[in-house]
Amino acid sequence: MEPQEQESAGRGLSPEKRAQIVAAAVAEFQAAGFQGASMDRIAARAEVSKRTVYKHFANKEALFRAILDRLVDRTVAALDIRFDPDRPLRDQLLALGEAEGRLLTSPDCMGLARVIVTETIRDRALAHEYNCKTEHLTVFQDFMAAAVSAGRLRTNDPDLVADQFLGLIKSRAFWPTMFSGEIVSEQQMREIVEDAVDTILARFAA
Repeated sequence: MEPQEQESAGRGLSPEKRAQIVAAAVAEFQAAGFQGASMDRIAARAEVSKRTVYKHFANKEALFRAILDRLVDRTVAALDIRFDPDRPLRDQLLALGEAEGRLLTSPDCMGLARVIVTETIRDRALAHEYNCKTEHLTVFQDFMAAAVSAGRLRTNDPDLVADQFLGLIKSRAFWPTMFSGEIVSEQQMREIVEDAVDTILARFAA
């Protein structure tokens, strides 16, 4: 029995070891694509035995879904923001945009996103699952609806405002990265968010 197998035999995988395997899978999927990825190489990257990998992830699909869950968890944690009627609207929109921006300037998050987007192009069922799991537009929708109810935004369609606000950010900081691999700088992100906020306020501020 290999040393790594002895270490894991008879007990569950530690959170640290699981994260190590998932990180290795991200690197392997980025390097070889989902179809070309090898569980042998994932095990080697994670410095565990292949048996250990298979003990906790039945196949590449299970590893891929672990990557998806990891991105969802990061997104949910980053976007825990709600409208406060006692604070200036612009400051709150900036905070909401900056929270999204921290995801889009994180090499880890964007690496996960690139792996997921690439694979969902191949697999329509997985694309649907990805959309259902990662659809964080509701955070923006709830925020805009609350701002409308408080009389701070003027619109009959707060969902459209949310869609436009998120779109203004992602059109400059997400989709270009998906194709080029170049993540925008923190300074660029600040400018992108400020432009998005000012555009939304110019159109919809009460």
